[in-house]
Amino acid sequence: MEDLVIRDADVVDGSGAGSYRADVVIDDGRIVSIVKEAAAAGCQRPSAMRELGAEGLVLAPGFIDMHAHSDLQLLRDPDHSAKAAQGVTLEVLGQDGLSYAPVDDRTLEEVRRAIAGWNGYGDDIDFDWRSVGEYLDRLDRGIAVNAAYLIPQGTVRALAVGWEDRPATPQELDRMRQLVAEGMEQGAVGLSSGLTYTPGMYAEDAELTELCRVVARYGGYYCPHHRSYGAGALQAYAEMVELTRQAGCALHLAHATMNFGVNKGRAPELLALLDDALASGADITLDTYPYTPGCTTLVALLPSWASEGGPEAVLKRLADDDTAERIRRHLEVEGSDGCHGVPVEWETIEISGVGDPSLAEYVGHTVRAAAGRRGEEPWTVARRLLSADRLGTTILQHVGHEENVRAIMRHRAHTGGSDGILRGSKPHPRAYGTFPHYLGHYVRELGVLSLEECVAHLTGRPAARLRLPDRGLVREGHRADLVLFDPATVAAGSTYAEPRRLPTGIPYVLVDGRFVIEDGRRTDVLAGRAVRRPPAP
Repeated sequence: MEDLVIRDADVVDGSGAGSYRADVVIDDGRIVSIVKEAAAAGCQRPSAMRELGAEGLVLAPGFIDMHAHSDLQLLRDPDHSAKAAQGVTLEVLGQDGLSYAPVDDRTLEEVRRAIAGWNGYGDDIDFDWRSVGEYLDRLDRGIAVNAAYLIPQGTVRALAVGWEDRPATPQELDRMRQLVAEGMEQGAVGLSSGLTYTPGMYAEDAELTELCRVVARYGGYYCPHHRSYGAGALQAYAEMVELTRQAGCALHLAHATMNFGVNKGRAPELLALLDDALASGADITLDTYPYTPGCTTLVALLPSWASEGGPEAVLKRLADDDTAERIRRHLEVEGSDGCHGVPVEWETIEISGVGDPSLAEYVGHTVRAAAGRRGEEPWTVARRLLSADRLGTTILQHVGHEENVRAIMRHRAHTGGSDGILRGSKPHPRAYGTFPHYLGHYVRELGVLSLEECVAHLTGRPAARLRLPDRGLVREGHRADLVLFDPATVAAGSTYAEPRRLPTGIPYVLVDGRFVIEDGRRTDVLAGRAVRRPPAP
């Protein structure tokens, strides 16, 4: 007898088609039968060892977080309710060009320091891997939800070139091609870049094009955090479209927003650019989170020259008064490339997390407000935080525009991604709330998307981008990664004041046919595994 029948569910299958009432039968981690209400009339209904009544609940494919920063959190926190409770059953890691494989001992230490603001330094992690394949093997020991991996181009460059601002030599470029090919062969789904983060930002387009050609050979995709989301944002988007056209590579635009005052109301220009490219045959998707503020590290705002050489070099520059003054001028007057070419507005920069507990008093305050309380200049406070926290400070940037957020999420190439940084005492609420916020606020309350459209954006469409033939849809034969939610009550619990509150209205989540959320509570099930790239077509 089969394991489970979910009875009388309103199935929203992830394709965008209309919902239907059905009994769904699960066995050995897969959907084995779907009996629609009309077909069941007058017939014997399916049975199983366990029956779950789903009257009034929507049954959908598990949500796919196309932009996650859980690279270490999945290992340190088996519970991982931040994502499991949202109905997420698959996360895509290795984002923004910086993560923990492939590395050697030197590069691993540098990367741990560079992105401590995203994931912590990792003192509690046994880094018993160096290659992409070994990292995926580590995930296979059991995690809360499934995970796919993007090869981080900045980490690859750190390994082959270092943290210097210079072109790669032919030998170094060959080494990077080799590292990308090895990562793809070991199961990565594509390549990411962080082109406002060092050292990835030091790569010229020709270098990135060569790496994308390797990715294209394996049927993967390129996922760039491109060179600007502020001044020059449209040019930066166009640059990525042209780069991947030349490489013959699929493109997925990471957290595709139009931020800062210079881009207010300009989302239609971006969408027109993408529509023209799609009409010409380009393979493009994008992800967004349904909030206006962004989230990153404080050190990321610095001009690229100040970060050359890696974290220790940054700290030395901050300690030198003349160099620190030069950094301030780039930030406040000229607009640094780390701040997307826009002069920093300290009243929009909110401290969301610190690595050093002695600095906790800054959390929840903007840099300008913290400076005002002390009778100091904002740069004085920012410089002190950067130095004392060893570059580990995370921030919210209140620079987005609601009209842009809504326009972009309607686009046919759109998928959902939380960009959730789980570290810090006041993280961005998107880390705990992205997917129920789509369903509760933008579907039920505002009607920006229909329920069927929204679920397709969060399930079937991202599964197609990842080329996962048996995920992302409620279909017979597909993996039983599923979520049951109440469309009348589903909502994000997380707020800016209380960002770690769990959502409401999501009583059941299954990974591989096993309950990771049951009756609204996290079970002890660790059914997640690494999801490796399928063979190239």
